[in-house]
Amino acid sequence: YIYIYSSSSKFVSVKVKRFSNFYLDKIFNINKSGDATMNTSKIFRSASVLGRQYVKQNARSMSTAARVVSKGNQWQKAAGLVGAAGVGLTMIGVMGNSTENSPSILDEINERLIRIEGLLTSYKSMLDTIEKVKKDYPGNLMAKHFDVAYFASLKPELQARLAKIIKSGVDNPDSGMGCYAMNPEDYDLFKPYLDAVIRDYHKINGEVHHVTNWDLSTQKDKLPADGKLDVTKLGLPTLSMRVRVGRNLANYPLPGAMTKEDRLNMEKDMIKAFKKLIADPAYGGTYYSLTPGTEYSISDEKYKELVKAHVMFKDMAADSYLASAGIASDWPYGRGCYQSADKQFIVWVGEEDHLRIMCMKKGTVLNEVFDRLRDACDVVEKNASKFAHSKDYGYVTSCPTNLGTGMRASVHIKIPNLTADGTEKKAKEVCKPLGLSVRGVGGEHTPIGADGTVDISPSARLCIEEAEIICALYQGIEQLMEKEKAAKL
Repeated sequence: YIYIYSSSSKFVSVKVKRFSNFYLDKIFNINKSGDATMNTSKIFRSASVLGRQYVKQNARSMSTAARVVSKGNQWQKAAGLVGAAGVGLTMIGVMGNSTENSPSILDEINERLIRIEGLLTSYKSMLDTIEKVKKDYPGNLMAKHFDVAYFASLKPELQARLAKIIKSGVDNPDSGMGCYAMNPEDYDLFKPYLDAVIRDYHKINGEVHHVTNWDLSTQKDKLPADGKLDVTKLGLPTLSMRVRVGRNLANYPLPGAMTKEDRLNMEKDMIKAFKKLIADPAYGGTYYSLTPGTEYSISDEKYKELVKAHVMFKDMAADSYLASAGIASDWPYGRGCYQSADKQFIVWVGEEDHLRIMCMKKGTVLNEVFDRLRDACDVVEKNASKFAHSKDYGYVTSCPTNLGTGMRASVHIKIPNLTADGTEKKAKEVCKPLGLSVRGVGGEHTPIGADGTVDISPSARLCIEEAEIICALYQGIEQLMEKEKAAKL
């Protein structure tokens, strides 16, 4: 600990106890009237020694400086400066512009000390939990990349925002990701931390710069000669095909940070957009609202019917990850879904992202659902509001796993030989090297079909173009069917 001793003496004696035998004596020469002159070079030498030796070991445990009672005077500022030195903060960078008497430096360091004190009070339990999660659950990316020094460098209001972003991973140590953005600008605002998490999950080593491209003609080397991604060419029958994207409106907080009023207002905005779709013969359909008392509100019986048909999403309260992130709050207000007249175009409102826009049909040509989704996204954005977008990370989503395209393109396909044991274990082993994800036909954490039917989709979302994803699905199907035939032998 760092203690500030003050009395009627003409100097402040600072003792770094517990971590070293260093003593910082007579750094501050303070006379009885409270005025101070500071040996700046000596201060920075001391800070440098302490910082280099100890901050890498455990910055958080290098506690804070005790403060003298007289608020706002040079004694307090001196305490702040030495406290900051003890935790190795980056005051050395301002040394070149400093003078022997530099109140601005002291004010800055004093502000940083306040942040450190916050770590040891408001966030102590959270930080202790993160340290434990880091050791016990190495797969939790939130904890793996959490840097106490970075957290300490943030202003109190930003510390509070980042604490909300990581809350789900703190509450649920078994999380694979553990982070949910709360505002559209979070990925850029907290880039020093979140970029490491994003790179780790998406396996990106080089520059992170997402490019949006729906133009299949740019993928000629991956397309059949006629440009059609038709699975009958692979010897397959009609399949259930689905392509969806997650989108968020730029003028609202993300779902985890929304108030009940935010959710209701966003739904009202979307209803205005859906009315335009309903009036358009190309779409038609209706909107189903879970919010009580609206012109589109539905009964509990209708809600259950829509959930069973996979048209509507379930109450998210049972999902501890989403609940901890605040995404499941205020249920069922501001939630609902739009469905087109032909039932092949659906928009969820108020789930993990503001919008989940999806197109599906039973057929053989993947281009059909892909092209319709592209057009649908344009129509929704035109009639609703601009989608949240990051220069580096593409379309903004609540979970970093969906950043970039926010796209999931999938088919339901039978692979009885690879699922002969009744599980998807073998199928996952085969699909992973192909860049494919496998899950049950009912969604994540659901069993495979009794006939060996699984849901497969390309895993990549970020730093890959939309056109590349749909081509990767087609190529993945072709390669998977070769593995399925080989498994029969």
